[in-house]
Amino acid sequence: MNTCKNMTRSMAAAAICTMLCAAAHCEPILKSGDKLAFMGDSITQFGNSKPVGYVNLVMKGLEVAGIQATKIPAGVSGHKSNQMKNRLQRDVLDKHPQVMTFSCGVNDVWHGASGVPLMDYCANVSNILDRCAEAGVKVVVLTATVIGEDLNNANNQKLAAYNDFLRAEAAARKLPLADLNADIQAFIKSFPPEHKGNKATGDGVHMAWEGDKVMARGVLLALGIPESKMPEIEAAWRKMPGFWEYRIPVSADEAKALDEQAKAKGCKVADLFRAALLGE
Repeated sequence: MNTCKNMTRSMAAAAICTMLCAAAHCEPILKSGDKLAFMGDSITQFGNSKPVGYVNLVMKGLEVAGIQATKIPAGVSGHKSNQMKNRLQRDVLDKHPQVMTFSCGVNDVWHGASGVPLMDYCANVSNILDRCAEAGVKVVVLTATVIGEDLNNANNQKLAAYNDFLRAEAAARKLPLADLNADIQAFIKSFPPEHKGNKATGDGVHMAWEGDKVMARGVLLALGIPESKMPEIEAAWRKMPGFWEYRIPVSADEAKALDEQAKAKGCKVADLFRAALLGE
């Protein structure tokens, strides 16, 4: 059987499903008490390890929407579809989540000769989706983002076929789709041609603050969080600690004095600086 059989038949269906979902104001596919797994590569790993990475932005968005879920981080740097297939049971299914987001494809292409050819990628992804379905885990399919912000480079052109397969599989299986590749591309294209440097990423692949926001927004909408909640969610994101870190050299005596002040106030030293900054 051709594992890529759905690639040509479901692009329009995916778009129709997205429009129908938006028109029907889909209910969130998560409820309080559920577990949400994030399967992916370094983009997902960093999305969890960074305080304001996309994984943590998604969790904050769910919280603002009234959903108290538990995250299961399952992003591993450098991993491709074959490695994700091999660790799916251990890293996700054995932890019994109700929902799993699936982000895979960048390394399959980016790693070149050490990557995963399209047909093998299709087989690996189909295996992952089959096993999740058998385990009763709802998968939210994420298209792979970008490999460099030159959208016409060879890697991005090659990645397009991998993303076409993901869109087709999501439509054929009636799975929620977060078309993050389209979202990131639209964000990059929103800048004037004379703008220099990266817009969504720090290094062309791994997300900067703006890219993390784009990813989180797309995932939340695919999870069924209504568009009307996004202004409130984005306001909450801007208040999350960890967006920036200041380093201030202090002497040993100054550090001791700060520790004593914080202890007397029952807070952390960072809280003293934050209160001073905000005039509290």
